[in-house]
Amino acid sequence: MEQSAQQAQQIDHLASAPAPGGSPFAAFGMPGFGGPPTAAPPEPRPILELDGDEREDELDALSDWVDDHLLPVYGAEVTTAAPWCLQWQEHDDVVAWLHALWLAYQQHRDPEAGLSGMAVWHRDFLTHTVAAVRAPGGPLSACMTSPDRPAHRVLAGPPPSVRTETAAAAQAAEPAEPAP
Repeated sequence: MEQSAQQAQQIDHLASAPAPGGSPFAAFGMPGFGGPPTAAPPEPRPILELDGDEREDELDALSDWVDDHLLPVYGAEVTTAAPWCLQWQEHDDVVAWLHALWLAYQQHRDPEAGLSGMAVWHRDFLTHTVAAVRAPGGPLSACMTSPDRPAHRVLAGPPPSVRTETAAAAQAAEPAEPAP
């Protein structure tokens, strides 16, 4: 009789409605049914897509990370095989590479990345980025190759494609619409 009473009590408990606001998936960080969804974190945008103050603020934060963390730890010696530029912020391609590296760093140092997060960052992001940015023929190759001879020069990129030039010429040839 006592066992039957316990089973009936357990069935009543399981059949009752869940407590309001409680989520059966709370332990997994998921919202409950009918409850308000959790706000998604803002999606990071590549720095070259940002404008004005937003870009300047992001570049300031990136510069702090590069100057305070990246260069002291991973900067290595400046040579012809590994050039650097004290004005790297003026090289859009370098800014884009380093910003992507910084975003990956933030993601992989998060506890959710697990114990191997930083090892993955080193293997998959740091090594490749540094090799591309500081390559002898890379974007900084016309800049400082010796600490005793600081230099800065942004190399010219390839000209626009024929299609782009044709479209720009056609747009320039169109008469402007008269004002109402």
